[in-house]
Amino acid sequence: MSQGFRNLQAWQRSKALAVAVYRLTDSPPFARDFALRDQMRRAVISACSNLAEGDARQTDRESIQFFFIAKGSLAELSAQLDVAQEVHTLDQDVIRNLTAESEEIAAMIRGIIKHRQA
Repeated sequence: MSQGFRNLQAWQRSKALAVAVYRLTDSPPFARDFALRDQMRRAVISACSNLAEGDARQTDRESIQFFFIAKGSLAELSAQLDVAQEVHTLDQDVIRNLTAESEEIAAMIRGIIKHRQA
């Protein structure tokens, strides 16, 4: 079975973002904030996973549906990063970098969607 999704730059970057979010949420102050930690992890894993699944679908229509879900999951993560920063007074540079990366990946996904819709 081909692992074409691993060649997608959007997937590579979303996987790296997932690792960064897991590392961020693996340390205090997330030790007791299970809800926000788990929701952030689910959102970032959803983005990465839906890119992979979308790439594996048989039709562009099916693929696009999964790419939109991935894009939505990145928006969800951005909102959660805003909340985490305010609630836990996290380093603004870390949050800013993760948010910027999330937005850049979402832009890449928009490009993939436009390409598949053409």
